[in-house]
Amino acid sequence: MMKSPASPPRFVSTLALLFVFGAVASAGELLVGSATVDITPPEPVALAGQFSTRISTKAETPIVAAALVIETQEAGKQLDLAIMISCDLVAIRPSIQDKTRQKLAALVPGIDVRKLFLSATHTHTAPVTTELEASPNLYDIPKEGVMQPPAYVEFLTDRLAEAAATAWKQRQPGGVSWTLSHAVVGLNRRAVYADGHAQMYGKTGQSNFRNIEGGEDHAVETLFFWDAAKKLRAVAINLACPAQEVESRSSINADYWHEVREQLKAKLELPELNVLGWCSAAGDQSPHRMYRKEAEERMLKARGLTMLQEIGRRITTAVADTVDIARADIRTDAPFSHTVADLTLPPRKIIPREYEDSKKILAEFSVIQNPDNRVRMMMDREKAVISRFEEGDKLPPYSMELHVLRIGDIAIATNPFELYLDYGVQMKARSVAEQTFLIQLAGGSGKYLPTPKAIEGGSYSALPVSNAVGPEGGQVLVNETVQAISALWPAKPQPGTK
Repeated sequence: MMKSPASPPRFVSTLALLFVFGAVASAGELLVGSATVDITPPEPVALAGQFSTRISTKAETPIVAAALVIETQEAGKQLDLAIMISCDLVAIRPSIQDKTRQKLAALVPGIDVRKLFLSATHTHTAPVTTELEASPNLYDIPKEGVMQPPAYVEFLTDRLAEAAATAWKQRQPGGVSWTLSHAVVGLNRRAVYADGHAQMYGKTGQSNFRNIEGGEDHAVETLFFWDAAKKLRAVAINLACPAQEVESRSSINADYWHEVREQLKAKLELPELNVLGWCSAAGDQSPHRMYRKEAEERMLKARGLTMLQEIGRRITTAVADTVDIARADIRTDAPFSHTVADLTLPPRKIIPREYEDSKKILAEFSVIQNPDNRVRMMMDREKAVISRFEEGDKLPPYSMELHVLRIGDIAIATNPFELYLDYGVQMKARSVAEQTFLIQLAGGSGKYLPTPKAIEGGSYSALPVSNAVGPEGGQVLVNETVQAISALWPAKPQPGTK
């Protein structure tokens, strides 16, 4: 099998199959279906996304899952398909996609469920879906009066399979168009200080603050899906920012995506519009402001808006501004292809400094009498880091599923990580597609994937307890993704060539 040029010999993928069998996009009749389902739990639940247990007894907004089906046919015969579901969740835990695929297979016999993938908006105010048997110290969830994670996962996956089946059964001939606009939503959240160390959400008003660690991407990239009468049925909106403006609350909340959906449907006068929120590479991004906070608050007050409403306004304005452009360029026979590949990436290397830090932290925790759930969780994580360092080259590679799609002139590529922005910039810059959409936290929960400078700076999101894969694996992921995209444009020069 073909190896990635930047990867060690043992880390290979099935991407060679794309070239062997010529996975070239074909233009046929385009069929599109979409549906949205409510995934708000019917009972109190524990919320995911923080280190402490939060029990929600109410929903400030509903949380939803939006499904989009694309199929191409020629003379009634299927050429290819994709089923994409965006979920108001913090992440897609390992069992959720598998369960959804199994349930969809029962609802729609014969459908290729490997062409389905789930993605998360990364709201921190949605239910816990973690397999607690594998992480017993993650949350201390009461046994009575609270919907347990396994029960919610069954409820959730029933709804996800229902959404996919509904979208599939309602598919009809249609068209697609795509646009690019901009809105300031995602901001780099890592402050760097005079001694070189970094801090997520670190204070920027002190004398030793020097700079923000990385860049930002303010693009709003949108896919529009139309029926045969040119009525807009669904939009997929891709931007580099997780949905965590209200991440610390103790109520169910879809975060800024709820505002986007409601404002966009109202502005376009399309109450049945299905809206998919896709988070691009944004492991070091958030909507939280790192400086100029007082000025921002003054403007919010002057407009009479909350920050959630303001973010919704920015995104809605960016998308709505391009609707007429999209309507004038609807493609009904765009080349379409969807490839799925299994990748193995080298695991995150633990450096000696981190190993010693973990031993020191573990020693400090070990003297605590009657440690609470959070301390036990942190001890488990430090023990795992120590073990990973001591195992060294014996550590198994990280396995992931990569989806790459071509729709006309655009590409879509997925990954399961909270992927630092720099990797996404590389993918987009090197892609042969005219425009490249990236979807992180798709099909799995791969933790943060940091850059070398982030590891050097330290702090949460760049510490080994937060990473399954490190920069070596990040570069393999970039290279393999770029190659997979290139395979769908065989007539175009490969990246780095003329």
